[in-house]
Amino acid sequence: MPMHPVTNRYWTYGCGERIVDRMNGAAAAAAPGAPGLHPPTLRDVLAAQVRLDGLVVRTPAGRYPELDAAAGTAVVVKHENLQHTGAFKVRGALNLLLGFDAPARARGIVAYSTGNHAQALAYAARHTGTGCTIVMPERPNPVKERAVRALGARVVLHGATFDDARAHAQDLAARSGARLVGAANEPALVAGVATATFELLQQAPDLDVLVVPVGGGSGAAAACLVTRALAPHVQVVGVQSAASPAAHDSWAAGELVTRPNATRAEGLAVGTGFALTQQVMRAALADFLLVSDDAIAAAQRAYLTGARTVAEGAGAAALAAVLTHPDRFAGRTVGVVCSGGNAAEAELVRALRA
Repeated sequence: MPMHPVTNRYWTYGCGERIVDRMNGAAAAAAPGAPGLHPPTLRDVLAAQVRLDGLVVRTPAGRYPELDAAAGTAVVVKHENLQHTGAFKVRGALNLLLGFDAPARARGIVAYSTGNHAQALAYAARHTGTGCTIVMPERPNPVKERAVRALGARVVLHGATFDDARAHAQDLAARSGARLVGAANEPALVAGVATATFELLQQAPDLDVLVVPVGGGSGAAAACLVTRALAPHVQVVGVQSAASPAAHDSWAAGELVTRPNATRAEGLAVGTGFALTQQVMRAALADFLLVSDDAIAAAQRAYLTGARTVAEGAGAAALAAVLTHPDRFAGRTVGVVCSGGNAAEAELVRALRA
């Protein structure tokens, strides 16, 4: 089934004085301060738009009759699965590494990731000539591991979980002097990721709700920053797997908590909340929903059969929330971020059987 584009209009990254003025007026509200934390402002996001011009894909947004029918409402899909490296995170990685000076690039970076953050940094490191070591949990998604290696990064497999990989990456960075790059506590990453929401608001200005998957929370925090400044009527709703609810529970508790981390969706597989993104989400997130891994697999199947779209588990989580909680979204125009398409073969087979 062909995609029905919401709009094919392109827009320049220098958006003019009107948007800048609105950013200035909303920056303080969109990025509240807290000791030791400095969320990006909307000026930072606009700077990222300029920096990334020509380096990232302006991914399409589209509607599909079968998805609308399944959801019982109008669904607009933002196809970040069609971004370089197959996921939204490359926007943040490029924005961060393009800001490095020569000595920082020489020292290199160390990161920990289940896959998409790793690919994004490897891609950006190759583009900028920065040394890159990625620590991944043992037995990673083979599609993602191969992609990271093919981009020229050094891959170290360590531990059973994301959190094991994080501890080892911290140790490697401390011993080598390389810059440790986390998946969420990085203002430049969030600012870069926020460019996707800028695009979506241009492509689908009639949105009522925007649903964003949450692992570390960079995508949801970025969406909060942009919508609160430029489209405050748009509610941002986060969604996470109930099998790895650390971000959800941290948001609900108002403090960072640790939770079991057992989801099959690698991009949602984190065991603790992240301070920077939680700060922004607490200020502006309208709601935070949990879905089962089986519901995520069913959403992957809906993408495959109803939109001819490949979505990995994390990439399908936003749609899973809309399908699982229909009363929450009925009668509204709902944007869903298909945040990544790097699904392994076994994952897609399981989804088709859902």
